[in-house]
Amino acid sequence: MKKIIILISCSSFFISCEQISKSINDTLNPNDTLANSQTKEPKNETPENTQPDIQTIINTVIENHTTTHTQQHIESNSINFLTDISALQKAEDALKKLPQYAGKEIFVYSTLYFYDDGRINVMLQHPKIPKYADQYDYKDGKWSEPKPVQLSVRDDIQNRLVALNKTRFVNAARVTKIYNEKAKEIEGAKPTTSVYILIWDNQIRWYPTNINGSRERYSIQFNDDGTLKTFKQD
Repeated sequence: MKKIIILISCSSFFISCEQISKSINDTLNPNDTLANSQTKEPKNETPENTQPDIQTIINTVIENHTTTHTQQHIESNSINFLTDISALQKAEDALKKLPQYAGKEIFVYSTLYFYDDGRINVMLQHPKIPKYADQYDYKDGKWSEPKPVQLSVRDDIQNRLVALNKTRFVNAARVTKIYNEKAKEIEGAKPTTSVYILIWDNQIRWYPTNINGSRERYSIQFNDDGTLKTFKQD
């Protein structure tokens, strides 16, 4: 339950995490949602010792929201940023040079997003107050000023931290290249316009984790450095 609470309490930014949290809650608790009242489907009784596949629900909701968001914003604005190794490295170097982190190790909190139109969104642990986090946005080659992230008392920030050195930006290019090469092999599949990292239990996981074709669906997973871990048809 601890992991569930942490994952559904993400702050509202990037792909509207508030909306994601609501979608996950609605999925897990359909009796309390407007959608349920509209469909008027009876609530299924779940055995006391049986839990829904929480990770599958979370992955599906997050990826659906991300796909919709990136398609709306990026389709006409792609500059191939995801495969530009030098541009990705430049963005990481600029982040490390932010004056508030001078002489301090930088820790990524919860999420790190890369978009093909040149944007990056990331949350970082506050440089002076460890229980806080700030949002930073990269656009037009510059990092924004920090924006406070509202956290709940249920958010275990220490559990969702990873050192920036473990999340090298150039790995996003490797993930993108592999994903798009696999997508070319699948009828009806499209190349990705965003890749992102989610963090829990101090481990990172690259997304997307699915490639959807017109006739087939594949799951794909990556190692921390962006190399291919698994690829198989669902």
